[in-house]
Amino acid sequence: MAEAGLVAIGAGLALGLSAIAAGMAEQQIGAAAVGAMAEKSETFGRGLILTVIPETIVIFGFVMAFLIIGIAE
Repeated sequence: MAEAGLVAIGAGLALGLSAIAAGMAEQQIGAAAVGAMAEKSETFGRGLILTVIPETIVIFGFVMAFLIIGIAE
């Protein structure tokens, strides 16, 4: 039973830490994108794409959490 708890902690850490890292990255990118859009409105599309890119980090963390849970079964 202790193994199940450790697997759950590992999966939670994989997802949680990747989400925190993505949030920190989006904070910086979002601030820069809004500043660029305030000066030049044509940069909206580029700023939107750059803001979405860090979300792939969370997707990787989500996949890793499922892999960790799948290995334990």
